[in-house]
Amino acid sequence: MANIALIIAGGSGQRMGQDIPKQFINVDDKPVIVYTLEAFQNHANIDSIAVVCIEGWNQILWAYAKQFNITKLKHVIIGGKNGQDSIRNGIFELEKNFSKDDIVLIHDAIRPNVSADIISDCIVKTQQYGCAISTIPCAEAMLETEDGIISTGSYPRSKLKRTQTPQGFVLGNICKLHRDALKAGITNSIASCTLMIEMGKQVYFSLGSEKNLKLTTVDDIDIFKALLASHRSSWLK
Repeated sequence: MANIALIIAGGSGQRMGQDIPKQFINVDDKPVIVYTLEAFQNHANIDSIAVVCIEGWNQILWAYAKQFNITKLKHVIIGGKNGQDSIRNGIFELEKNFSKDDIVLIHDAIRPNVSADIISDCIVKTQQYGCAISTIPCAEAMLETEDGIISTGSYPRSKLKRTQTPQGFVLGNICKLHRDALKAGITNSIASCTLMIEMGKQVYFSLGSEKNLKLTTVDDIDIFKALLASHRSSWLK
């Protein structure tokens, strides 16, 4: 049984406000997406990597893979008009090349700080339960609002999880889910886990981390740079 990493790099990154897609921005002389690819390249239990890439950048991606020795990269697929579209393009291409019983870990290209432990736990939980969503607890107070200006209600944080990627699935199951979603008219679910919920399925949790941040704004780039330079103090348990 193979474990495949499907890296989603189909977005243009408009919220970052830069001239190139955020997954290709250089941080310490290395493109963000290369850090992400290296995390899966260096994991012993990942057999193959595929990338859903924004149109026009696929040849650049292959060049980076050669430069940084990402030998597990086997497939580059052109992205769609939204995230659900891009994921569907990716898994349908994988379906042509892998068994329906293989495991696919769907991961944001702009989460370059994903750890080996997070990848391992996602694989194990997917093997155990059929799917696994990387999550972390919600530490902040959560306020409800209708207009984004005021709040008169709160929601108990103990009932909430913050989702991350990777999100693991059995390949045949996630392909069927996407086909059923199209028949049901669901075309723009924001994540694989939300698509599962919208289609009446339950999801299982796997390990996440505050360090597994998503690079959405320039501030996130600053935090990522700090994480790259940081070392945990020896006295911390």
